[in-house]
Amino acid sequence: MLPNTWHTRWGFRVAVLGLGKSGFSVADTLIELGSEVTVFAAKAEPELAEMLDVIGARLIQSDDPEAFDSTQFDFVVVSPGFPPSHPLVRKCLESGLELYTDIDLAHRLDDKVRKPSWLTITGTNGKTTTTQLTEAMLRESGHRVTACGNIGTPILDAVRDPQGFDFLVVELSSFQLHYSGSVGAKTAAFLNFAEDHYDWHGSEAAYHQAKSKIYRDAEVAIVYNVEDPKTLIAAEEADVVEGCRAIGFTTGIPARSMVGYVEEFLVDRAFIENRADAALEICSEQDLASLGVLSKHLKANIAAATAMARSVGVSAAHIRAALMKFRLAGHRIEVVAEHRGVTYVDDSKATNAHAADASLSSFESVVWIVGGLLKGVNPKPLIQKHAARLRGCVVIGKDTQLLEQLFAELLPELPVEVIRGGDTMQGAVAKAASLAHEGDIVLLAPSAASMDQFRDYEDRGNQFQAAVRELIGK
Repeated sequence: MLPNTWHTRWGFRVAVLGLGKSGFSVADTLIELGSEVTVFAAKAEPELAEMLDVIGARLIQSDDPEAFDSTQFDFVVVSPGFPPSHPLVRKCLESGLELYTDIDLAHRLDDKVRKPSWLTITGTNGKTTTTQLTEAMLRESGHRVTACGNIGTPILDAVRDPQGFDFLVVELSSFQLHYSGSVGAKTAAFLNFAEDHYDWHGSEAAYHQAKSKIYRDAEVAIVYNVEDPKTLIAAEEADVVEGCRAIGFTTGIPARSMVGYVEEFLVDRAFIENRADAALEICSEQDLASLGVLSKHLKANIAAATAMARSVGVSAAHIRAALMKFRLAGHRIEVVAEHRGVTYVDDSKATNAHAADASLSSFESVVWIVGGLLKGVNPKPLIQKHAARLRGCVVIGKDTQLLEQLFAELLPELPVEVIRGGDTMQGAVAKAASLAHEGDIVLLAPSAASMDQFRDYEDRGNQFQAAVRELIGK
């Protein structure tokens, strides 16, 4: 049984699986607490490997189960890059070793300076934007807060911050939730659920089960999506602290105990005294003009973040001020340029069909740049849904065969270009521009992960933007 406080000696022998930023933060934290740490990683950046040596941790540059002696360890901390089907993970479980994540450790160790309240957020799409919005609202109200977890700062670095925080806004992926126990958040949000990561989890049921764990032991509120029945099912089945409320968010008109929109106004009918008959105006859509394309998906993220902030007492005035100052992170329905009547939009962060659906739904006539690692998800329903708005398509990715077949089968008259070989994005933008007419949107919304051809979604988006600038320069 692990201690539930920083203020005791953690004299354990620990195996850490994976050496990214979070893996290093785990090793660094446990060494500081007096544990012996061995990191197992098939790949290790030289800088991180050198830093492990400096702090006194051992590195075994392998994830082969043969290199792992379970008798040498008290427990294991696993990084999200290791799926449950990984042979090393299976060996750990078969050996009877307990598996934890950096989130589990942070939950036990967050009292180093002063114990913060946790607000946790998951969903197939929109996690990062909602996390950043919630962080901005809390900061505007005068709280010391940071976003962490699956975004930005590793969570163990946050809990070791010398000044401490009032709130941690923690983005959690399904990978982290699969391995994690309860974090007992003050408020937890499940934004949406759609087909994604089935290759990692093994099934839709396992994916939904992992996401649903976000609600476990929540204290004040569990926030669900009124327009997504899968999040409501999770809320109805959640095991929460007595008195915890279920709060809905919607892009439509909110009922009692919901946050949503009445005409052009964002309103709260959840955290006011007379919620049966009244609503508190938070802001107008005009106040959100600086956010750019106000898609339905972005409106949902704003409503969810508002519900999170209101659950811990943030005023309507502070939420409005935060929204008026907020700027979306790059590569999320980001307008790059307009040239000869064609607008170029970067939504490289649309790494799954749910995100791409939200992006495509925002425009009427689109030349769509699509493809990459599909993660076991069938893109056919997405293509069928948006067939009428497609002017043309440009297919990228190392494995383009499935998409080529689907477009040929479903939309045989649609102009489709396939980019093969080097200079992927430069060629894709040039082909898309040749297919576009005045008034069209050239949209990078790949509906796929990026690692087959790019470092990550940011690299993919940056290359798209560079290619657009080069095209305009020509």
